[in-house]
Amino acid sequence: MKIGIVGSGVVGATAAYAMVMRGVGREIVLVDKNAQRARSEADDISHAIPFAYPLRVYPGEYSDLSDARVVIIAAGVSQKSNETRLQLLGRNAEVFREVIPNVLENARDAVLVVATNPVDVMTHLATDFAAPLGVSSSRILGSGTTLDTARFRTLLGRHLGVDPLHVHAYVLGEHGDSEVLTWSLATVGGMPLEDFCRKRNAYCDHEVRREIDEQVRRAAYHIIQGKGSTYYGVGSALARIVDIILHNQRSILTVCTRVPEIVGVADVTLSLPHLIGGDGVLAAFPPPLSDEEFDLLQKSARVIKTAVESLYSQKA
Repeated sequence: MKIGIVGSGVVGATAAYAMVMRGVGREIVLVDKNAQRARSEADDISHAIPFAYPLRVYPGEYSDLSDARVVIIAAGVSQKSNETRLQLLGRNAEVFREVIPNVLENARDAVLVVATNPVDVMTHLATDFAAPLGVSSSRILGSGTTLDTARFRTLLGRHLGVDPLHVHAYVLGEHGDSEVLTWSLATVGGMPLEDFCRKRNAYCDHEVRREIDEQVRRAAYHIIQGKGSTYYGVGSALARIVDIILHNQRSILTVCTRVPEIVGVADVTLSLPHLIGGDGVLAAFPPPLSDEEFDLLQKSARVIKTAVESLYSQKA
């Protein structure tokens, strides 16, 4: 099973490394405008193979993506300190205008997994650039809030003293400043959060929720300020998404993909709980939200919609 990664920067390379560590796929081809970077990353990752799983990792061109089942799109410029994800839009849109057609002309049947930020808008643009080639939007998805959801569950589990595997809670909307932590949906061991807290004499008051919200929402900014970029978390999230697609695991993740309408906003790309399988996105499950969460998700959807419309108005 071949996996392609276009963009051999820290996110693309870390995703490849995470897949080697997890044993995802059989071969990984790295494609980058900087061919030397792709060769160097492939060599470095290959040296870890004896300590992990027997995958083949090598540099290549777009033509080497032939027969790839999944292609991660990590091409683009990186986020600067104090720069919002949406501010990256103008600098990355032109990159995708070239990359997406080149990928699909060589990997016609692949599912595309977008990692480039701002991921919601870039996934929306990727869908537009793929449409003339007859590629369904269900085969184009972004990492979305998969990592944000993991952060939410981890922090809530840590506060409650519970393994986060037993915490279910979702972050919806934009992967960015307007994202929505859905506290009303949070469950622990199958119990609503408030019921669990009562049984354990635990607490999750407004201040705790505010602190967790801040840590989830601002995580990328804090990491970028300290070390320049984020890559371990998203690289692992991408490895998980690819594994699900390759093995048709039919898992539910908060990836982003284009939907005809949500919370009164038409034709927008944002994160919801989506069923993921071998053909990409199989179904969306818009969850029941509190009135406040509904309003926040609507605002988040409008942020993304406005960004896309602004881009196209500038190009007109």
